[in-house]
Parts: sequence; structure tokens; C-alpha cells
Amino acid sequence: MRVLLWHVHGSWATSFVYGPYTTLVPVTPDRGPDGRGRPETFTWPDRAVEIPHDRLRDEHVDVVVLQRPHELRLAEEWLGRRPGRDVPAVYVEHDTPRRTPADAGLPEEVVPNSRHFLHDRSDIPVVHVTHFNELFWNCGRAPTTVIEHGIVDPGYRYQGDLPRAGVVVNDPLRRGRVAGTDLLPRLAEAVPLDLFGMNVTDVPRRLGVAPESLWTFEDLPQRAMHDELARRRVYVHPYRWTSLGLALIEAMMLGMPVVALATTEAVEAVPPEAGVLSTRVDTLAAAARDLAGDPARARQVGKHARAAAADRYGLPRFLRDWERLLQEVTP
Repeated sequence: MRVLLWHVHGSWATSFVYGPYTTLVPVTPDRGPDGRGRPETFTWPDRAVEIPHDRLRDEHVDVVVLQRPHELRLAEEWLGRRPGRDVPAVYVEHDTPRRTPADAGLPEEVVPNSRHFLHDRSDIPVVHVTHFNELFWNCGRAPTTVIEHGIVDPGYRYQGDLPRAGVVVNDPLRRGRVAGTDLLPRLAEAVPLDLFGMNVTDVPRRLGVAPESLWTFEDLPQRAMHDELARRRVYVHPYRWTSLGLALIEAMMLGMPVVALATTEAVEAVPPEAGVLSTRVDTLAAAARDLAGDPARARQVGKHARAAAADRYGLPRFLRDWERLLQEVTP
């Protein structure tokens, strides 16, 4: 099977491309958002193949995996075939619903009434990455299913030798309250934080946090980030409104105890023995401080976290679910 997939979300795509199919990844001369090609910071197998966007019309494609609304147009222009009509397609909904985008051609609505842009189409199934997403999106006529995240197991790497808390957020200043960036100063008063991700360098200055209380690590390759993250005593997940951050699952797989806001799918992903969930920031700050100060307890809680994540979010189950769906939608 040959699957067309845009490189949009690095961690999710890294899991997907390990499936037993050839993944065609569009690349443009500028390697911009619509043509990134293969990543440099993640390890992908050889069966994920870069294809120049202007050569796609000559490629055999069995199914298109869409992830952004405008990819419907891109696929039609670059393939010369209409997704859902001339070539089978599915749409992966990575995000929790928000206000209906002004350019979606739908009446403006807010959660929990947000209508998906495929609301009135029945020819492209919507694949939600969490049950929370399926519950909150109004997908109308579109068939829906849930394929929960699965990640490439980084292995148990927990060291916990630094009594600090790791946090992973890409573009924290742009994403603001959605990612819980505004909570970092309060959390940093309880335990020193180390922030990993893209565009994080200026965060301490912009938030007014002393550099010693908030170190930053700019866009490390995934393996290096995992090694560094595993040295931190505890992982803190401050996201208010996200499907389920893959960084949370990765931290659990590494063997880290976790402290997270009890919002969206986190309440399903983190059992009580694996960490602390709460909607009270003071409770989370105290939990992070206590775990950072108790290495033995932190290590034990982290082992429970790894066991829970490996059981629910292992890569084999994820790939089986995707292989079954792709076979269902292709003739």
C-alpha cells in the first residue's frame, strides 16, 4: 500500500511511518509547512520516501491521510485526484475543537457545538486521536473512529539525578494559555523548570522568570531530548486544552513520574499511581516540589507511569489499528 502523508506533527508521523506500507512524503523546494519532507530531528525508516510535490501526479497513491483542511485542495492540485472521490482518504483530527475557523464555511460556533469542517461529507472518515476529541467534535455525517496514540518506545531511561522538572512545549509564547505557558512562573516558584521545545529560548525573559529557575533547551533532536528529559526528577504537563500531548506519553515511557492538569484526555492517560492530576495549580506545584525532593518515590511512581503508557500507547497496537483502517477504506 502507498500512502500520501504530509509531515505535519513530527512525533505522531514518526509512529505512523513505521507501519507496513510505503509513506509518500511531499517535499517542496523551500521545505516549508506544506513540503517538509523527512525530518532531521526524528528517525524514520527508509520506507518513508520523499516525493517532490510536482511529481505526485505520476505516483500511484492508494490512500491519502489528511491532517489539515487545506490538504484537500493540495491533494487535488498535486495528485490531480479528489480525496474521498477519486482516491480514498481519511482525515486525522489531532486537535481539540475551538471556535469554528472563519474560513471553514460554517456558522461560527464554540465548544461544545463546534462543527467539524467535514461535517456535511460522508466520503472521508474522521479519525480522532483521543476519545475526548470524538466526544467534543460535532462531525455530523462524517463517519468517525478513534485510533489512540502509539509511540516508538524510547526505552526506560530514567535517571532523575537533577532535582528539577522537565516541561516540553513547542512555541510556548505563541500558544500561550492553551499550552499553559502562563502557569510556568507559578510552577517555577515551587521547583526549577527545564523547558524543551521549539522557540523556547526567550521564554524566561518574556515571562519574567529568573534564568536559574527556568532553563531552556532549543529544539533538540528527539533522542537527545529524551536523554536530557530523563535526567529530570519529574515531568510537568501544563496544557489546558490539547488532545493529549505526545510529550506526556513519551515522558511516561521514559519512566518519569508526571504532574499534569486534569484536563481533556490526560485524565484517561495517567492513572493515580503514575503521578498527580489536578485542576488546582497550587496542588500541581506542591506535587512537583514533593516528587523532586523524594528520589525514591519519584522513581517508583515513574515505573508505574511507564507500565501504564506501554500498556495503552504501545506502537504495535497503533500500527495494527491503522493498517486495519487503511485496508477498510481502500478497494
